Amino acid sequence: MRKLDYNQIIIDIVEWIKEYVESANVNGIVVGISGGIDSATITSLCVKALGKENIVGLGLPCSSIPQDLTDGQMLADYLGIRFIIIDLTNIYNEFLKSTSASISPNQLAMANIKPRLRMITNYFIGQSLGKFLVAGTSNRSELAIGYFTKYGDGAADFEPIGSLYKCEVREIAKLLNIPDEIIKKPPSAGLWEGQTDEDEIGIKYDILDEILYRIDNGLSLADLNIDDIKRVKDMIEKARHKNLMPPVFTINS
Repeated sequence: MRKLDYNQIIIDIVEWIKEYVESANVNGIVVGISGGIDSATITSLCVKALGKENIVGLGLPCSSIPQDLTDGQMLADYLGIRFIIIDLTNIYNEFLKSTSASISPNQLAMANIKPRLRMITNYFIGQSLGKFLVAGTSNRSELAIGYFTKYGDGAADFEPIGSLYKCEVREIAKLLNIPDEIIKKPPSAGLWEGQTDEDEIGIKYDILDEILYRIDNGLSLADLNIDDIKRVKDMIEKARHKNLMPPVFTINS
């Protein structure tokens, strides 16, 4: 993996956020706080960039693990930002009830409703507060393999840690003094009980990061597990559409 000056990276990201917000002529930033390390890191960086009074955190439980909301509240209290809690569980259940007569959904289809409901709420709150941007919380590892919900948590106005691998986000979180409970928490999208990122992806983040780093930089993969390499390359290929705008048919005149 690459060697980074993480203190300088923090300075650079904070300055980038400032410049982007100024160029967009907005008043602040909304962040969906999941209780995990990525959203905690993003929120802390945004506070450094704009001050706590211009950052609003959202806790959006949706048939979620209660600890996630507790951790989100803990982070908001630690950073001193406003934290709005909107429980989407009833909306989620009503949606499933309303569609049950027409179709029998699978687990993934039902799970993906949650981040899409949260996306709607993020933008609703952002516009209701005035001119607030929605911060994305995806890292390079997740973006590369498509480990996000299209038009769900993948929908945001900007991605401050989108070029950082998961292992790098951990190092930045430590420097930002993110609470240990959040840093050491097994990464999870909280889509269903017992779900973890690494179990769902099928590979440990440290291994995933190393493979992605070498692919991104054209380095040899010869000493790595061939099955892991194939898995990662397959995920990258299948995820291409998620990282692009919808294709548009063009007329050749």
